[in-house]
Amino acid sequence: MNIDAKVDAKLVKELREKTGAGMMDCKKALEESGGDMEKAITWLRQKGLAGAAKKASRVAAEGAVDSYIHFGNRIGVLVEVNCETDFVARNEDFKKLVQDIAKQIAACQNVEYVSVDQIPAEVVEREKAIEMGKEDLANKPENIREKIVQGRIEKRLKELSLLDQPFIKDSSITVEELVKQHIAKLGENIQVRRFARFVLGEGIEKQEADFAAEVAAQAGLKPAEPAQGAAAAVAPEPVAAQPAAEAVVTEAVAEVAAAEPATAEPAPAAESKPSKKGSTKKKK
Repeated sequence: MNIDAKVDAKLVKELREKTGAGMMDCKKALEESGGDMEKAITWLRQKGLAGAAKKASRVAAEGAVDSYIHFGNRIGVLVEVNCETDFVARNEDFKKLVQDIAKQIAACQNVEYVSVDQIPAEVVEREKAIEMGKEDLANKPENIREKIVQGRIEKRLKELSLLDQPFIKDSSITVEELVKQHIAKLGENIQVRRFARFVLGEGIEKQEADFAAEVAAQAGLKPAEPAQGAAAAVAPEPVAAQPAAEAVVTEAVAEVAAAEPATAEPAPAAESKPSKKGSTKKKK
């Protein structure tokens, strides 16, 4: 690997004419192969990039709309990927590509656009204004600051672009390179047209519940009002009413206590004397 090797623009042009690959792909191939034309062609073929650029101008109106729902049902994705014919749209490799792209979108929370060239100009200007206003650039010369901001903007825009993301199953290639590999394999132009990513509850302002008030409401109690004035400050706190169930139990205990006999020990009974009345002895 020789990424830092200087590549002649004429070599890049020649390689592009031979393979039909994109300019940046040809440049990278020559860098990887140290400027060797044959090795660069082999590298492009291995990556599936040779011939992809020639097919990019073809109309792709067929394809598939597919979905992916992440575990837990909290993230969902809809994506449309186009190809040239219905025959390829039914191909298992194409279906797998569409599903992989849907999973990629689910995994990339910052992605908002298919490619960098789809990002609106106002978004680019907004990001540039944010970067220009950062404190770490305040004391930099104007020309240096412009270069730093430009580098940061390019990085930020790639973060928003789906095709510029490292593929989740093979980080050595981007999503764009993955698509190009399938273009070479299936022999048709393939384009990611659009997508939508849904996150459960996103954009909804959640209200924070007052737990104490909620408990009081369930118990049928009136929530305490804040004290007003000096008189309220010294006023004794009101005794909270007993819940209905507790009141019933208290009354039942009181009734049982009232019904029970006194617990005091009774006085000892006086000795009884035989009564004269009713005696069974007869007088002689």
